[in-house]
Order: sequence, then C-alpha cells, then structure tokens
Amino acid sequence: MLRIFHNTKYEFVKHWRMAAILTAAFIGVGLVTFGVTGGVKYSIEFTGGTLMQVQFNQAPDVAVLRSTLDEAGITGSEIQQYGAATEYTIRARDEKQVEEQAAGAEGISKSIAAALDKKFGEGNVQIVRTEAVGPKVGSELRSGALTAMLIASLFTLIYLAIRFDWRFGAAAVLSTAHDIFVTLAFIKLFNIEVSLTVVAAILTLLGYSANDTIIIFDRVREDLKKRLKGESLAQVLDRAINETLPRSVMTHATTLASTLALLVIASDVIRPFALVMAFGVFVATFSSIYVAGPLLIWIESKYPRTTPDATSRAVNSANDSSGDSRPRKAERLATR
Repeated sequence: MLRIFHNTKYEFVKHWRMAAILTAAFIGVGLVTFGVTGGVKYSIEFTGGTLMQVQFNQAPDVAVLRSTLDEAGITGSEIQQYGAATEYTIRARDEKQVEEQAAGAEGISKSIAAALDKKFGEGNVQIVRTEAVGPKVGSELRSGALTAMLIASLFTLIYLAIRFDWRFGAAAVLSTAHDIFVTLAFIKLFNIEVSLTVVAAILTLLGYSANDTIIIFDRVREDLKKRLKGESLAQVLDRAINETLPRSVMTHATTLASTLALLVIASDVIRPFALVMAFGVFVATFSSIYVAGPLLIWIESKYPRTTPDATSRAVNSANDSSGDSRPRKAERLATR
C-alpha cells in the first residue's frame, strides 16, 4: 500500500509569523478594496430584481440590445454574454424599479420579453430561464445567510468546548473567523457574485475547515497524554500535524480534484461555488496549521492549565532549560 508523507518531522509552527504576515496582507488588501469600491457584488437573490437568460437566433449588437431596454424604461441593466455569442444574461436590479412595480420583480421580466420581441421579432428570442426576487425576500435571505454562518460558528465552539477544552474551542472559532475574512477578501478581489450557491460554499468551507482543525486537535489531545519531558506545546502540535499529514493530503487532494472538475465542466451557475470551494481547500489547510495551532499556544500562555500534570510538566521544562536546582523546590511545593 502506497503511503505518502509517512513519519515526517516537519516543523510547521515555527513559521507562524511569516504565515501571519501573508494572511494579514491578503485580508488588508481585501479591506482596502472594500473601502475603495464598496461591498461585494450580490446576486438577484439578495438584492431583489430580475435575471433573465435569453438566446437569439442571430448574435445581436449589444449596443442595440441596451438601447432597446432603455427605451422600454429598464435602465441600469447589466448585459453579459453567456457562453455562445447568441446567449446573454440580463440583470435588472434597479431598486426603485423593483419597489415601484405593482406586479413585483416579475413585472420586469415581462417588460424585457415584450421589448425584445418588439425589437427583434417574435420567435427570434427565446427566454431560457428567469429568476425574479422581490427586495423584501432578498433582504430576508441575506440576513438568513449571516445568521446561518453565526450559528455554525457557535455550534463549533460548543462542540469543541465539550469534547476537548474551551481553549481548543476558542482557537478553532477564531480560526474559523479568519477563514471567513480571507474568503470574503478573495470574493471581493476576484469580483465573484455572492449568490445562495456561494453562501453554501462558504458554509461548506467552514465545516470543512473545522473538521480539519478537529482532526489535528484530537491528535494533540492524545499526544498531550504521552507528552515527553520538557516537550513544548509547539512541538506537540508539530508532531500531531505530521501524524495527520497523510490523511490531510489525501482528503484535500480528492476534494480539490472534484472542485477543479466542476470549474472545468460545470455551468456558470455552479462555477462560483466551485471556485470558492477550491480556494477553501487551501484556506482550510492553512488555517488548521498556521492559525489554529499558534492561537492555541497563545491562549495556553494567557490561560495556562492548573492541573497537577500541567504544573509538573511546566516545572520540569523550566528545570531542563535553566539547569538550576532551585525550581525543583517549587516543584515539590506545587505537588503538595
């Protein structure tokens, strides 16, 4: 049986400073972009409006198509080629138009269809699909998506606090928050439209990253029980990461292969999901090693455990590093 990355002894944790600089720079660029150009680009589901995919018998002139919609009173629409030269998507997301319509967002689709039939002739334009969402529904979907992400993070914290220790739970949740910020920066920098499928990708990414962190933390918990004399928590983390490395590589490789396949053969509706997930594979790997681990070390340093075993290990580590006999007296006092 082929075994890859078996019995490795890589020192991952010592590079946490460089990793922190890289991820902070990436998030910083994303925040600057948010400040300069505004928020992310939301899809019809969140903003309200109409999305239509139309197919012409002959490739139309985009300028003529836009002027046709403007004459019909549908201003500010977005027109994009969709695959072939005869297929286009039309997005009408003017909030005033959506709110003023008595028939709601669906009224725009009827107006667009009528204007296209009048200009290009009936039978020359086919409506492939139509998505119409009212502004109230879009606002509810947006708040619901945010609530779902918060609930997912909360349950992750509760689960880890019960199964492991609150320090592990806090490190995992902070690592998850890092994943959200990095993913939002990626979505903004690559101008990915945030739809329900992208929200599903973000939620999947959070679960995927949390699972990867749990696998490593579970091994850390086991290794802490057989912790060698004078071994630091960073060394225990390195050992745990190396022991789970074969499993992580195989899992991430198969997941990445699936998402890359979707990027190549899937439609434009699914492609944003695959793109976010492909990026998420790297984010999950990065955060479980270079974010969750160093955060756990920092939390342990601020709120050390007070169990007898932990006290004894801390004193033994001090004895080995200083070579002084005086800490042994502190050990005897601590164990009384």
